[in-house]
Amino acid sequence: MESAKRRNNGLQHIAMREGDELVDRHPQKRLHINLDERKLSILVQSLFSSWMLALLFEGQVLYSLAYAYKIAPVVMVFSGIAAHFAGLLFCGFFIKTRKAARKLFLCSFPFCIAISVIFFLPPNVFWTVGIIVGSFLAGSCVAAWGYYLKSSTPKSERIKTVADMLILANILMILLNTAAIHISPHVGLSLSMLMLLGAFLCALQLPAGRAADAFVSSGHKEKPISITGLLAFLCLFIVVITINSGLMYQVVAPDFAHIEWLTSWYFALPYIAALFVMRNLPRRMNRTYILYVAIAMIGLSFIGFMSLGRGVVSYLAVNTLMLGAFGVYDLFWWSILGEMLELHKNPAKILGIGLAANVLGVLLGGLIGNAVTSSNIHSPNPTLLALFVVCVTLVLLPPLHMRLSSLLTGHAYLTVFSEMPTREQTDEVGRAARFKNLSERERQVASLLLQGKTYRTIADELTISENTVKYYVKNIYSKFGIQSRTELIHIMLKKDDAASTE
Repeated sequence: MESAKRRNNGLQHIAMREGDELVDRHPQKRLHINLDERKLSILVQSLFSSWMLALLFEGQVLYSLAYAYKIAPVVMVFSGIAAHFAGLLFCGFFIKTRKAARKLFLCSFPFCIAISVIFFLPPNVFWTVGIIVGSFLAGSCVAAWGYYLKSSTPKSERIKTVADMLILANILMILLNTAAIHISPHVGLSLSMLMLLGAFLCALQLPAGRAADAFVSSGHKEKPISITGLLAFLCLFIVVITINSGLMYQVVAPDFAHIEWLTSWYFALPYIAALFVMRNLPRRMNRTYILYVAIAMIGLSFIGFMSLGRGVVSYLAVNTLMLGAFGVYDLFWWSILGEMLELHKNPAKILGIGLAANVLGVLLGGLIGNAVTSSNIHSPNPTLLALFVVCVTLVLLPPLHMRLSSLLTGHAYLTVFSEMPTREQTDEVGRAARFKNLSERERQVASLLLQGKTYRTIADELTISENTVKYYVKNIYSKFGIQSRTELIHIMLKKDDAASTE
């Protein structure tokens, strides 16, 4: 149906150029998406991440090795998380091209294989050194992957690319964890090294050239958008909510260590299931409400941890709620950061800074949880802290949503004007027109602008000249006090949000 086509194409091709040239009539010809590059980039990051999650980042391979030698891995674990944070944060300052990102992969992966060999030896100072160096390189490689996320997938599809990567990485991590726990720590370590080798072989196939910025038109004449404030607010939100992840690692997980036969493989399954569900939801479904449901799930999981026992049923309830919520939120900020790559010339900086906030939250939560458990205080303090974090998150989410909606108008988690039926779009424009005294013709032009129509198409539909269309557009922008179609979308979104709160 025509309305469905308009709804799908609506604002996906908007605000690319404020002139009379057609920028996005045939996006498939302009983007030159290489499907092999997308699959390769997913494989590279998934294989590498499985090694990282199983060994460096509070991984069960590391814990199994430590327990086999009867040593406490706490210092190594927190040192590794801090180094991972540093790698994510600083990668964008020295990796500035896709070619440099590929070189980082090809140099780091063999080096990480060499680092892994250290753990076949009895515990020594090189274990800690290996964790720190490997974690820094791992963080850098994750941030550098932003170049391939941007070049291999159009922004509207990055939520699927990110979900595919996270799902595959966690499935492989479960296999490594299960091998380390139920067979031998060294078997798990050996298999993790095979994952690294696979990542290296796939990285060899990645394109090395500098990727053209296929997703931004050279004819775009709108003012550059500053995302510093938005990124800072998003990072604050990420840090706050991921404190609960750190608490989970240090407080919740150890209390169920006695049912290792279950925790070794079920731990990440709710996370994977949540990613799969969120990935495949229809784009018309408003995922914003699911974010609130996920916050409630986190709160309920900690309440359950405080009030229930430590048996199988309790673990299934607590872990399902908690990890399912973490899956929802991880995909939320991974995909938000994926779309924000369009707004900065260095994808490694955007992805690295955003994910560094995630790791910082885990680190803070872990340190707090470790301090509480180490002091042998048997009280609901960690749970009360987690519930306080949930309350703060509820306060931060509405303004974050409003800010994101004004900039990333096509993101699947956000309220999208283009997803409205065409009649609803027209009604919204009509209400705005009465408020700003738009003429009937200006209202018609505004409606077509918001449907992603070019000046030429608008002229044809209204049987007027393109110069006349430009005249009306100039008047519309002047009356609203704006300078671009993107800002016009912003106005419609704000009106929609205001109406929903009344």
